[in-house]
Amino acid sequence: MTPFKTFFLLGSSMAFLSVAAGAFGAHALQDRLTPEMLRVFETAARYQMYHALALLAVAWAQSEFPHPCVASAGWLFLAGTILFSGSLYALSLSGARWWGALTPIGGLLFLAGWCCLMAGALRQ
Repeated sequence: MTPFKTFFLLGSSMAFLSVAAGAFGAHALQDRLTPEMLRVFETAARYQMYHALALLAVAWAQSEFPHPCVASAGWLFLAGTILFSGSLYALSLSGARWWGALTPIGGLLFLAGWCCLMAGALRQ
């Protein structure tokens, strides 16, 4: 599978799941979570969508200026989403605060991904 197709499929899948999670949060969790935990859940869905769109940008960038840094950005966005959004989903649904310790690691992966995407564009 080409890098374009890989990142396009990952991005569109993550966007689908983000919309589904947002709808689930708005309809099924509104009466089950505290307002604070519902905001945490919504933050997870929002950042998942932002980085789903970033993966679509990576797919485009791979076709326009292929560089190893661009592919690295895509993998960093994926890992960042798993750690950032995944930890926030787990925190909000379980109430186990220790999940929050993983969230900043995901945020750092997001930042590294954006730096790699910039580097890939500049080096091409």
